[in-house]
Amino acid sequence: MTHLPYIAGAYGLFALVASWLGLDARLRLHRTERRLRAVDPRARERATDFRAQDRAQDRA
Repeated sequence: MTHLPYIAGAYGLFALVASWLGLDARLRLHRTERRLRAVDPRARERATDFRAQDRAQDRA
C-alpha cells in the first residue's frame, strides 16, 4: 500500500494536464475563429443572408 500515493498522484497529474491542454485548445480555437470572422468576408455575407431569410420568413 505504500505505492498508492504515487498512483493517485500520477492520475491527478494526468487529470490536471489533460484539463490544461483541453482548455488551451478551446481558447486557441475561440481566438482563431474570432480572427477568421474578422478577416473572412464570407462569414459576414452568411450572417446577413440568414438575417434576410429570417425576416422573409417572419413576413410570410
